[in-house]
Amino acid sequence: MPYKFDKLSVLVIDDSQPMLEVVVNALKLLGVGQVFKASNGESGYNVYTKERPDVVVTDWEMEPVDGLELVKWIRRNSTSPKRNVPIIIMTGYAASPRVANARDKGITEFLVKPFTANELARRLAYVIDSPRDFVETEEFYGPDRRRRKALDYQGPERRTDEV
Repeated sequence: MPYKFDKLSVLVIDDSQPMLEVVVNALKLLGVGQVFKASNGESGYNVYTKERPDVVVTDWEMEPVDGLELVKWIRRNSTSPKRNVPIIIMTGYAASPRVANARDKGITEFLVKPFTANELARRLAYVIDSPRDFVETEEFYGPDRRRRKALDYQGPERRTDEV
């Protein structure tokens, strides 16, 4: 069943103007209701605080403020208006240590360039359909990094036991 993204607002941040336009146009073709854009993490954070989008899609490698620093600002800043906003990070480098690093900074989803509009739509649908619980510690605030529920696990520290 095709998704209706018409009520969704998305902020796209990329310092490459052609890539920014490709993503913005893909979102518009997917029927996203409002699309905001910015050219780096700093201006992106300003748009984010003003517009409060439902989803943030950001490039990783940008100057002067990159995508991971933006994630840190959104997740760790106590004045951030929506600290639990889903953040999809785009990058051309998908080595496992980079994915783990981004996950440990608080991203919600990872999107490897080049990607199709269908892949982008799948990530949007996933963050809408499968919102993740958020975890807060002294060093981390972000989506729970555990995606699978081990239904047969009976050991200690099971969250349902703690409730």
